[in-house]
Amino acid sequence: MGAWVSSMDGRERPTGLGDLPESCVAEVLVRLDPPEIGRFARLSRTFRAAASADFVWEAKLPANYRYLMEKAPGEESSKHGFGPREIFAKLCRPNRFDADTKEFWLEKYTGGFCMLISSKALTITGINDQRYWNYIPTNESRFHVVAYLQQIWWLEVRGEIEFCFPEGTYSLFFRLHLGRASKRLCRRVCSHEHIHGWDIKPVHLQLSTSDCQHAQTKRYLDKPGSWILYRVGDFVVKNSSAPTKVKFLMNQIDCTHTKGGLCVDSVLICPKDFRKERVLHMFR
Repeated sequence: MGAWVSSMDGRERPTGLGDLPESCVAEVLVRLDPPEIGRFARLSRTFRAAASADFVWEAKLPANYRYLMEKAPGEESSKHGFGPREIFAKLCRPNRFDADTKEFWLEKYTGGFCMLISSKALTITGINDQRYWNYIPTNESRFHVVAYLQQIWWLEVRGEIEFCFPEGTYSLFFRLHLGRASKRLCRRVCSHEHIHGWDIKPVHLQLSTSDCQHAQTKRYLDKPGSWILYRVGDFVVKNSSAPTKVKFLMNQIDCTHTKGGLCVDSVLICPKDFRKERVLHMFR
């Protein structure tokens, strides 16, 4: 038999979702992904009120969210008035820092922390000599610029970041592209003019952290015309209140041959367990 409740005029009616106690609804919502919480909030006033409960959104925030809010752009006075729901929404948007050469955000489905470091923030050997490298504008980068290599003997790209990462295991990638992409008659075309040397010797990729973690690998660069995320390795953060310094390097210093036709966009740091399609979605 179904359950019934009395209305204000004394008549009985069948119970519905709107009759559930708000506290019970909130206990259910806290176990859902943020986009699911938003969809359930449209069901009734009770669900909408439960979806605004502070503890629902506090559970989605990393332990060091106050540090992240300090790093996020915006006036401090305006950020102090944010509740947990507004803080989560703010951190899910790209937050630029360090002269707009780096950005971080929380992935909206999992709350996982991600960071992107522009080629402008990397130390590239020969970058000031236009015989070798040039910065070129493009809409295929979130920073709207990439470093393009025409030809060089000694390839070395390095960088570092010191940051209070939320606790977890992270993977680090270089985002690279063989060939120079452009638009012609509203269609994407890719010039292979300068591509050479990448099939002779692999590129060496490595990372290290301030707490003595190390990872390295070697990869041949391939698939001209496509952006590829080349995984360097993983590192673990156990204390989100202490800064972790991560250093990373890509090089190919065999001077018996030249190499060229390479675009360097950025370095991506994201949770290790991210599904590949979510990682790729970041760049669409």
